[in-house]
Amino acid sequence: MLKRINVEQLRVGMFIQKFCSTWDESPFWRTSLLLDNPKDLEKIQASGVEEVWIDISKGLDIAKPAADNIEAEPAVQKIVPPPVLAPRRASFDDEMARAKKICADGKTAVTTMFQEARMGNALNTARAHSLVEEISSSVMRNPDALISLARLKNKDDYTYMHSVAVCALMIALAKKLRLDDKQTRDAGLAGLLHDVGKMMVSQSILDKPGKLTDDEFVAVKEHPVEGHKILSESPDVSEAALDVCLHHHERFDGTGYPHRLVGEQISLFSRMGAVCDVYDAITSNRAYKAGWEPSESLRRMAEWNGHFDPVVFQAFVKCIGIYPTGALVKLKTGRIGVVVEQSESSLLTPKVKVFFSVKSNAYIPPELVDLAKLEGSDKIVGLEDAQKLGLKNVHGMWAGPA
Repeated sequence: MLKRINVEQLRVGMFIQKFCSTWDESPFWRTSLLLDNPKDLEKIQASGVEEVWIDISKGLDIAKPAADNIEAEPAVQKIVPPPVLAPRRASFDDEMARAKKICADGKTAVTTMFQEARMGNALNTARAHSLVEEISSSVMRNPDALISLARLKNKDDYTYMHSVAVCALMIALAKKLRLDDKQTRDAGLAGLLHDVGKMMVSQSILDKPGKLTDDEFVAVKEHPVEGHKILSESPDVSEAALDVCLHHHERFDGTGYPHRLVGEQISLFSRMGAVCDVYDAITSNRAYKAGWEPSESLRRMAEWNGHFDPVVFQAFVKCIGIYPTGALVKLKTGRIGVVVEQSESSLLTPKVKVFFSVKSNAYIPPELVDLAKLEGSDKIVGLEDAQKLGLKNVHGMWAGPA
């Protein structure tokens, strides 16, 4: 039975079925939860949300009136399903400001959690869940901002920011695959914790700029098993997170590790994790190589027959875009620009910030071009290489100051 109540009537033990707010106003990214933490109750009551729907078949009911006021009218009760409220999409620029703070806080939180794991201590799973909610909220408002910003990591903070990036990618992919709230939350946590086993690998091996020896490669390949051990001893870690930690290096054709699983022997979450992990890894600057451009990375991944689940990979491409945010492109009009935001109508018509003219071989005043509104008059004709053109600070055109 559902009841709509004022947040002042909330108490620990109630099951919240729906917040009476838009997604960006809600204190949590998920739509339903058992209210079992007093801090969550305080967070909701301080959020500005005025009413919520509770399900008394899954949790406590509102407090009964006192005996001397037994005939007092109870709180308003409505037994109709709550409306489904769509998330309010934020502009790229607005969300970028939030994303920068989330990335900074996320790096600090993951660094602390992983260092604790290196010292043999249990993970702070409460902080992990909180961080997943923050990342999820940003992805739901505008996925392009945080996903693209998290890719701009340097080789020194790769391990920690890689976890933040894969978390965001997993959430966006879960949304594209239409997974439910719990599955999406599990996917995000799995992405955040998938590489914790690398804390058991020597830092000198992880930072080695040259080719690994056979022994060093064997040590690296142990990180899924080591990570699974760490998570198995940590409280409140989902089965999905355990599975992705252990199996994100399995391949669809059975040539992966550690168990050489084939096809659907690999869980959906681990098949998702394989795609998200590889994409972020090959687009990032590492100790031993510079990252590939996003579009080039997708092209190469598409050529690796047997590596990924084709259905999951195609969903990922639709999620990221054929011309991902940050890609340097050339338009039919001879202008060069950076993709800054995906179009909701077509993968081929993103928003592009143009800043260079091939015809005049000179920089031009930056201008935001919405290709979805210019169909027939301008379009992307190909990808460009900033280094070959001698262009500098291309990432700054869309990400702004670090």
